[in-house]
Amino acid sequence: MNEGHIGTTLLQRAKAILLQPRQEWPIIEGEAASIASIYKSYIIPLAAIGPVAGFIHAVLFGNSFFGITHRPSFLSALSTAVVSYIFTLIGVFLMALVIDFLAPRFGGTANRTNAFKLAAYSATAAWVAGAFQLVPGLGMLTVLGLYGLYLLYVGIPVMMKAPEDKAVIYTVAIVVIGAIAGMIFSVILAPLMLLTSSVPDTSDGSLSGSVNVPGVGSLDLSELEKAGEKMAAANERAQSGQATTLPSKQLAAMLPASLPGGLEQTRSRSSGTSVAGVGASSASASYGDDEKSIELTITDLGIAGSLATLGNAMNMESESQNGTVIEKMGKIDGRLTTIRYDSASRDGRYGVIVGDRFNVQVDGDADSVADLRAVLDEIDLAALESIARSGE
Repeated sequence: MNEGHIGTTLLQRAKAILLQPRQEWPIIEGEAASIASIYKSYIIPLAAIGPVAGFIHAVLFGNSFFGITHRPSFLSALSTAVVSYIFTLIGVFLMALVIDFLAPRFGGTANRTNAFKLAAYSATAAWVAGAFQLVPGLGMLTVLGLYGLYLLYVGIPVMMKAPEDKAVIYTVAIVVIGAIAGMIFSVILAPLMLLTSSVPDTSDGSLSGSVNVPGVGSLDLSELEKAGEKMAAANERAQSGQATTLPSKQLAAMLPASLPGGLEQTRSRSSGTSVAGVGASSASASYGDDEKSIELTITDLGIAGSLATLGNAMNMESESQNGTVIEKMGKIDGRLTTIRYDSASRDGRYGVIVGDRFNVQVDGDADSVADLRAVLDEIDLAALESIARSGE
């Protein structure tokens, strides 16, 4: 297999390494692949599954600990997902350095490219298992990702030429040293995370097909690749000094002065942040009074909006009911949509991702989900999609 075909075989590779690792590792070892091409065609799409699934779960269902559920704000959940994703991408390379460094100490042969292949493909189980975060009650199944330790163990003799009788202790050493190195680098890199703007420069390969996760849904691989391309394009705009988000005042101007039912705007707020061209801007307005109030918010996610593309790649739907509270997630009119409504207190939330860049959200009192949607329709969603397409 040559480097140009790697992207088109993501699905086959993921299945093969999970189901037939002893047969697949020799094939991987013989491939002429670069670190950059593996990032583009394999790591970037698969490593996003866990962060995106965790983001969607946090926004829709909240995070529960010992019976207490915390529902983070959209931007808070998104920030967590972005940081998790970036650290995962960096972590693969760090793990490869550890594997390569330890090879001679366990009778193996140092080989940076092979070490990177070993780090990347052995992580497949953990990345795929991350999809289980989407379904309440199945989050514990992410422990299946520990199968990756077995993949690592099986791959060491093939990729690093270490004796099989030393594979177990070599694996243990990788995990221990890798964990320590990861903690050290996370402390060092945390303040620099927003300043990191390096994306592998590759153009080979394309993704197609889908990955089915029982009980969860499917992942559209072509959409995953589009997300990577959008992130690269946005990164290039940031490096050239072009703005990647709209000014918050421009977003505020899109908020109506009043809503159906005679609800007048009583307060507005806008904010924005950007570091090295990477950031987000937001504008929100409050309507009504103490008897009935609505909050309408538009957020420009900028580069981070590419995660919305990844969310769209997950062709998944979820619906749950807990007493009088209904929660839904899925695509409506082609847009990723989250809904939460309490028929007893008659309040809820309705949010949509527009153009894989903007999040438009309605929170507050309403007699029905349809009423929340009616408020959303006061925003010119077509105009936002036009802006997203033009990259302004």
